[in-house]
Amino acid sequence: MRIGYPCINYSIERKGTSTFRLKSYSPQRLIETVEFNLVYLRQMLEYNLAHEIYFFRISSGLVPFASHPVCKFNWQGHFAESFAEIGKFIKKHKMRINMHPDQFVLINSIDEDVLKRSVAELEYHAQVLELLGLGAAAKIQLHVGGVYGSRDESMARFARRFEKLSDAVRKRLVIENDHVNYGLSDCMEVHRMCGAVILFDVFHHSVLSRGETIEECFKEFTGTWKKADGKPMVDYSSQKSGARAGTHTESIDVKDFKRFLDVTSRWDFDIMLEIKDKEASAAKAIKAARGDKRLFVESL
Repeated sequence: MRIGYPCINYSIERKGTSTFRLKSYSPQRLIETVEFNLVYLRQMLEYNLAHEIYFFRISSGLVPFASHPVCKFNWQGHFAESFAEIGKFIKKHKMRINMHPDQFVLINSIDEDVLKRSVAELEYHAQVLELLGLGAAAKIQLHVGGVYGSRDESMARFARRFEKLSDAVRKRLVIENDHVNYGLSDCMEVHRMCGAVILFDVFHHSVLSRGETIEECFKEFTGTWKKADGKPMVDYSSQKSGARAGTHTESIDVKDFKRFLDVTSRWDFDIMLEIKDKEASAAKAIKAARGDKRLFVESL
């Protein structure tokens, strides 16, 4: 069991800009920004290693506008060596990586332009993971998408399009239950249609479900993972007190997290903490998991 956090580390000072506006695009601006982002990524991974954090979600903004038609620059070739070096670090220390495209990526969209842009964005994510030299266990997580007037038709449309994606994308793509449109039972139906692997979001399930217990959920979604996919992935968070339903908490509730570990003790899986204070909550979670035989510790 690896425990991690997504995209940003608040303990590391960033002296630069991680993105820019589309109207400011130029090959040189792209090079400078990606150089900065890769240095920051390496710093975060080194921080994670020092703090025994072995799961990390890489930001989709690593290469700004990579999937946009404006980007004609061969960033893949230009940065191949830098990506390879970071990938070696990840593999050497047995870290787990995933990515999560933004909400505008909708492969079940009824708009063909949205579909085209979504597929291009997924290809970009797959390219990042390929350049890092990571296999199918490095996942790209995605929500099923919109309902568009018919849940059944929209799930079937997702399944059809999933099957048409490139091998590089399809072997990495996992679907996540959300808190608005598609719960775990819906994701399981999509899985039965096309074989898509399911990443389980604990917090989303607390907002949208059919009353399944956590144990029942684990029995179902873990069965969608094969050996090549690596250990099942779980997103973990809880409700922010006094905020609208679905708002992530600022910091981990350690008692609740320990109860979650107890309830799921039969399964080994990797946990992504979708919690506002990022690495601070990851440190608390790892401390809380000390003594759990599932917790990954790098062999020296």
